[in-house]
Amino acid sequence: MGTVFSFDVRGGEPGAVRAALQEAVAGLHRADALFSTYRPDSEVSRLARGELALGDCSPDVTEVLELAAEAERLSEGWFSTRYRGSLDPTGIVKGWSAERAARELAEVDGVCGVSVNGGGDVQMLGAPEPQRPWRIGVADPLRPGGLAAVISAAGVAELSVATSGTAERGDHIVDPRTGRSAVTDLVSVTVVGPRLTFVDCWATAAFAMGSRAGLAWLESLPDVEALLITAGDEVRCTAGLADRLG
Repeated sequence: MGTVFSFDVRGGEPGAVRAALQEAVAGLHRADALFSTYRPDSEVSRLARGELALGDCSPDVTEVLELAAEAERLSEGWFSTRYRGSLDPTGIVKGWSAERAARELAEVDGVCGVSVNGGGDVQMLGAPEPQRPWRIGVADPLRPGGLAAVISAAGVAELSVATSGTAERGDHIVDPRTGRSAVTDLVSVTVVGPRLTFVDCWATAAFAMGSRAGLAWLESLPDVEALLITAGDEVRCTAGLADRLG
């Protein structure tokens, strides 16, 4: 998927954890083979060219496209699986893949905590130790090496953090209305919520909306908090974000 995944698994029998990690990594490679728009033989590429019917695709492809359709509906089209007129669900695949890997690892007997990081977007389940929650630093897009915030998973069994912005990859976020790079007052949007599959989509959609509309929309979503940073170094947050800082 053109990025690095890392895993932090706490508890469990070492042999069982190693086997589960191997399967999780294999699952990420399978997802890449199914969904890559850079592979002409991937199911998504063949589906986009009309060479393959959706009913003949892997169940994973059907699941992801159904989730993407829900994300598009809830974002009123600001999240989209179309790029330059062609099918491109890659905006949801990384978050979905990381979340699925985390949930599979959490099912191993004795595992008390799992954190899976896919290119800086993180799904956390359980806790690393009793009375100590997972904590994730959010990079400051305007101060390389600095942190804009630290997000804590205290008090919840599952939490994810995803950031969309221009600091790492430049102007890669597309405005679905124009098909061109999104031009807004934002440099980053970090979204916090239970499921990385959707949190990753919400960060992308909110960035394309801009700070005013993006913040208002994020405030309307249940169980979601966010931190938005503008090019003018203005920080805007949802009302409940303070409860997740630490």
